[in-house]
Parts: sequence; C-alpha cells; structure tokens
Amino acid sequence: MMKEHHPQENTVGDRQSLGKSFLFAFPMMLLTFIMMSGGKIPAEPQKLFVFAVTYLFFNILFFLMIHTGKTDRYRATAFITYALLFIVSFISHMFEVRGSMSLSEEKIILCEVPFCHLVIPMTLIPAAFTRTIIFPGSITEGYASIASMFAIWIGASLSLGRGWCSWGCFFGGLDDAFSRILKKPLIKKIDPRWTYLPWAVLLAAMLTAAAFLSPTYCSWICPFKAVTEFQAVTSFKILVQTIIFVALFIALVIVLPLMTKRRTQCSLFCPFGAMQGLTNRINAFAVRIDPDKCINCKKCVTACPTFSMTEESVQAGGALTSCMKCGTCVDVCPKGAPSFHVRGTPVDENRNIKRLLFLYAAFLFLATFSAGNIQDGLSRIIRLITTGSMI
Repeated sequence: MMKEHHPQENTVGDRQSLGKSFLFAFPMMLLTFIMMSGGKIPAEPQKLFVFAVTYLFFNILFFLMIHTGKTDRYRATAFITYALLFIVSFISHMFEVRGSMSLSEEKIILCEVPFCHLVIPMTLIPAAFTRTIIFPGSITEGYASIASMFAIWIGASLSLGRGWCSWGCFFGGLDDAFSRILKKPLIKKIDPRWTYLPWAVLLAAMLTAAAFLSPTYCSWICPFKAVTEFQAVTSFKILVQTIIFVALFIALVIVLPLMTKRRTQCSLFCPFGAMQGLTNRINAFAVRIDPDKCINCKKCVTACPTFSMTEESVQAGGALTSCMKCGTCVDVCPKGAPSFHVRGTPVDENRNIKRLLFLYAAFLFLATFSAGNIQDGLSRIIRLITTGSMI
C-alpha cells in the first residue's frame, strides 16, 4: 500500500527557484530604480556608471536574499558597504565645505552642523518643555537638516522599529563589520547585566541635556565623533573630549566587536538604540519562534550579535525588545524555528510571505536611505584615483 504524499510547505531559509526569485525581486528592481533615480537617469558618464553600479549592487543582493533564503549575509554586505562609503562621503563633504573635519565656533553659532539621529533622544525633553531644539543645526536647510532626519526616523521607526539599527544606521555598519573579522570570539561570555547600560546612558543623556540645554552625549561620549566631525581643539576641555571620543571608538566599535563577535557599541552603549527598542513594540514586524520547530539547540542565542536572544526569550517565543531584525537567528537555525513575523498573525502560517513583506520594507529603506551616500562615496573614490583628490 503506497503512502499518501503531501507536499511540504517551504520554511524560512529554503532556496527559491531562479524563476520565483526573479518574480519576487522584480518589484524591488522597479522601486529602487524610482527611488534612486527620481525617474531620471543621470546623463554624465561617471554619474551614470556610479548609479548603475549602485543599482545593480542592491538588486543583486536582494535577488540573492530571495534565491538563497538567507538574510543576514547579504544585508550585512549592503549595510557595511553603506557605513564605509558614508564615512568617505561625509568626511569628504566636510573638507569640501569647511577645509577640515573640525567644527569652528562660527559654524556652531551659525547653526551649520549636520543633524545626527543619535541626538534625537536628547532633544525630546527640551523640545517638549521649552520648545527649543538643543542642536546647532538648521531646521529645514542644508546637509542633514533637523526636520528631514526627524521625518526619516519617524517613518523608519513605524515600519522597522529597532530594525533601523541593522538596516539604516550608518554608524551601526562599523561595529557590524569589525564583529565579523574573526572566525571565533576571543571573549565568549559577557555578563547579561551589561545590556542595561544603554538604558542608563539614555537616561543620563536625556536628563543632562534637559538640565544644561546641551546635547551632552554628543559633547562628551559619542564614539562616532572620531570618524565624522568634532569641535576644533582650542582648549584643554576640548582636548579631553576628543581623547574620550577616540578611546571609545577604538574600544566599542573596533576592539570589543573584534573580541566578542558582537555589536557591542549598538548593544551595550548606544542610547539611541535603547530608545529604538521601545519602537519595536509599535511596528508591524517582529522576530518570533515557532515552538513546534524549536529543538532548543541554542544556536540563535549564541549567534545573535545584539544579545537579543536568550534562553528565556526563546522559551517565550521571540526575541527581546532589543532585537535589530538583522536575520542572523533566522539564518543559523537548522529547523527554521525563528522567522520574520507580522504582528497579529499566526506564527506558523505563511512564513515566506511574511519574510518577503519585511524584506520589501527593510531593504527598500536601506537602498533608498543609503544610495546617495554610496554613490557619492564611489564618485569620490573614482575622483581620488583619477585626480588624486576626493574634493
């Protein structure tokens, strides 16, 4: 007697055929073209070349995400490339308009400082009680205006939550990059109590910013001042601040990610990231675990670069609020227990469709948000090769 055969439903992580992969990737090809070009193809040969390279880069990665069923490796390729070329683009731009990376008192007084999303937590209390934006930037004009960054942040938070930190934050790609260099961690055990530190930093930054009406985190302990912009060293106080910036960058963004294979700056220090964890509760997407598939192998706990999977959270059926939706846990699970999930739907149904919905939102945001910096960074590298100067 022959056994009745029931076709098995694809699980997250399954490869898709070339035809299906192209079919699912085609809408992204159209959307990225519209968003990157504004409907107009560059006429200048070099700009056309850079546009084509950037467009192909993103769409090949998205196609591979669909075809292989893997998310993190291709997300990380785009995310890290964005972070590196953002630094090239931003620093070159600063030298172009100022002649250096340092901020003069005049630029600060004239409010000509690009607004950084890391400042957002520090602006909320003063804005609510004093109707003052405590940042020396322009509300609507210039490079990275306050209004544009707030609009981008609100949109990204509603659609991705803390996924911003793995799909949008140009700083996050740096510790993500360094965390992948070594094959095995040199430091394997980190006390979970360290995960409370970002909340302490967030509270301190918000309270001191409200008390002094100054972005104190940016003034004293932001690691990324070392690779973006900093106040010109004209006093002993500013010298101390500069030393702190460089020391924290080396420790949190380079050394600790290398030694732990974790995103230590994002997970154990960043106040903006802590605040973004709250937005994970209000957006449509989450990472959930199907208890019927989980074999308690703990691979997701070990592999999670952001300490967002614990034995307790796995048993509860999902990641912690600190989850950055990078897809590592989904990729490493041998049984496909973790998956990208749409809130309000059953965990064990239509998993591939939910993954596609998340990827369309997350990848389109990454491609759109980063394309300008990637194209500018590539253009400046080409300019350096051909002329000897990036500016």
